[in-house]
Amino acid sequence: MRVAQRNRERRAAAAALRRARRRAHAGSGSGGSGSAGFNGAGFNGGGPGTVGPDSPHAGTARARPSAETISTVLLSAAREHCAGDPQAGARISTMVAGRCAEEPNLLAAALRCAVPPLITATWGRGWSPEDLHQIARRRLNAAGVSYLVDAIAEESQRYAKATVPQRWSEDLRQIGAVLWWEPTRTGGHLPQWAARHGRSLADALVTVIEVLAMLLALPVLPRIVPPPGSADASPTPRCGVDQKILARVRALLAKAESTTFPEEAEALSAKAQELMTRYSLERIVAQSAEGAGSDPRPAAARRMWLDSPYVAAKALLVGAVAKANRCRSVLSEKLGFTTVLGDEVDLEIVELLSTSLLVQATRAMVSAGSQTTRTGQSRTRSYRQSFLIAYATRIGERLSTAHTVGAAAVADAARLLPVLAARERVVDELLESMFPQSVSRSYSVGNAAGWHAGRAAADLATLDARRAVAAGEG
Repeated sequence: MRVAQRNRERRAAAAALRRARRRAHAGSGSGGSGSAGFNGAGFNGGGPGTVGPDSPHAGTARARPSAETISTVLLSAAREHCAGDPQAGARISTMVAGRCAEEPNLLAAALRCAVPPLITATWGRGWSPEDLHQIARRRLNAAGVSYLVDAIAEESQRYAKATVPQRWSEDLRQIGAVLWWEPTRTGGHLPQWAARHGRSLADALVTVIEVLAMLLALPVLPRIVPPPGSADASPTPRCGVDQKILARVRALLAKAESTTFPEEAEALSAKAQELMTRYSLERIVAQSAEGAGSDPRPAAARRMWLDSPYVAAKALLVGAVAKANRCRSVLSEKLGFTTVLGDEVDLEIVELLSTSLLVQATRAMVSAGSQTTRTGQSRTRSYRQSFLIAYATRIGERLSTAHTVGAAAVADAARLLPVLAARERVVDELLESMFPQSVSRSYSVGNAAGWHAGRAAADLATLDARRAVAAGEG
């Protein structure tokens, strides 16, 4: 019964979203921003409760717009914003704020018609809470990010806990999507949010319109986790790394990031890779013995968002770590992330080690300072781009060595080959299904000094990959 109810709610939300989009599209095509949805609804000219002397409604109060009409107006302004009119939000928000200042519950109902359906629609297009948070950090200001996180928290309340995947719940916790406001207070969330951020109602509505515009413009992504409330959403916990092992690896990487001695950072990073390789392969051996003849576990995927600049070069480093840990990676450069595909345990390793190495690489790159030619022209960008490409290349070589050392320490290694081959096949099949049109890409190096400095830094970051893992286990 609960599943059937959720299905009905999703269908109703989808239908409402389609109606809102049709109305917004029709409104934006007739009269432009500032006119759509206002005629006959009491939005034309004057302040609240007034009309122009030539109005057919002169001497009477203006008609009260419906929440659905206001929702359509906001969506229309968002489409105008998407079409390249950055002032659309300010114009519409001023008019809506003036009309709804004394009717906060009406505005709250309008926002419920506009915002949650668009967020729900992004789940259907393959986005997750963490993805929305990351893209918002890149496209909105701090206020927009804050409003979006609150909107995600509000939208998440409609799902039964049993229908929310664990990864989804972890995303919500990670971005801080919690109900901090009092939902039953007059006006709901927006007035409380505006007061918290010191904004007027009109300014708050500008933020709402900017968030709506971003949501409308998002493309479809391959789905990496089922959305809450869907038929395939599973409440069962995912299979991850043993928390004791994870804590030890995190401790090693934290030391590598904090030390000022490159040789020590190298040894700690290499030790972390060896430890995780040995743990992962020993686990594979044990599982193959328990489930002889069974199919390999399905592969999974994660998105790693990369900060600008040099997104492509940083993705090369993630790709090198992924390859060393039996995973595959695909870069979506325009959006700013790379998708890593593999076994859940291997994905944990890739995420931890990539994040640490990116910190170390950036620190080494920045410490080199600015670079100029003999004539004084800046070559900093080409130097740093080449630095990161060389760093990634050399890290790949070093991690491969560390992987070999870790694999050599695994007992009953002969049993690994067929199991690893089967897992590689599963990962390749998932890659083909998610990215059927992916292509390989080559990178050119335009700065020799940056290339050599990057390889030197990578050598220091992985100086002796054969240091005994046992030393870190004592």
